[in-house]
Amino acid sequence: MARSNPFQFMQQVRAEAAKVVWPSRRETVTTTIIVFIMATIMAIFFFAVDQIIQLGLEGILTLAS
Repeated sequence: MARSNPFQFMQQVRAEAAKVVWPSRRETVTTTIIVFIMATIMAIFFFAVDQIIQLGLEGILTLAS
């Protein structure tokens, strides 16, 4: 692989960074809200599953003793 000098490297970095399409503020806010909603839904789901497993294990241990 050919090596370029630091000046050429910085020029290439700037050229690539100029090609990046940044999301708008509205897209960022919408995506953030969706992430928070999904995190909340998943937390509730895993809490419910944990409670069901706990109830089942307590039932099994109660029968075993």
